Amino acid sequence: MVILAIDTTELTAAAAITRGELPLARRRLTGTRTHSETMLPLILELFEETGLTPDDIELFACSAGPGSFTGVRIGVSLIKGLAFGRTDNSGAPIPCSGVSALHALALNLRELTADTSDSIVACPVMDARRKRFYNAIFEVSGGGVTRLSPDRAISANQLEAELAQRYSDRRVLLCGGGTALAAEAFAHLSNVSPAPDELLLECGVSVAVCAYRDFLGAREYVCDVATLAPVYLRPPQAERGD
Repeated sequence: MVILAIDTTELTAAAAITRGELPLARRRLTGTRTHSETMLPLILELFEETGLTPDDIELFACSAGPGSFTGVRIGVSLIKGLAFGRTDNSGAPIPCSGVSALHALALNLRELTADTSDSIVACPVMDARRKRFYNAIFEVSGGGVTRLSPDRAISANQLEAELAQRYSDRRVLLCGGGTALAAEAFAHLSNVSPAPDELLLECGVSVAVCAYRDFLGAREYVCDVATLAPVYLRPPQAERGD
């Protein structure tokens, strides 16, 4: 299965084309330009490198949230535009997948346990402002990832207490754009540390792997182009009034 996967949920723009879990081409860019400026050129580079076209894609995937409201909308809209009207040889619409950005971040850490009997607790964190994080907890072992909590918007104090109470005897690795903030807030928790630098931020291959494994299994994220939609864990600030 050939997959086009993108992530625009934080400052990093990430994109990849894979065949199943095998990367064919990947790009990642963190800079001052907006995702609306950077993402389409990155995707075009992927097609040029692989010699593929949008008609070759068998699954269109994106991180559908949580994250930056604008970034999430850009990614979902771009994938909807690329997938719209495309069908397979039987005339069936090409499926889409709107994966959890937090789930994809946790999958960055899969290689740390792929060839060992070790297991770690992945704690992806995104800065949700006002001392809150977008977060979920996952167990990573044998190259697989198991969800231990739902995606949520949680205060730094609440997350600190949860890590101290439930995971004090486990190795916990932080990842995501909120890692620096979380590492500072949880500095006294000796078992909690940032993931290796190369695994901290969004990765198009991880989005593709998340979508592919889900497609073969639970199909929690699989949808069609019409129903693919952003996932917000709280309303925008203008609606909250805080």
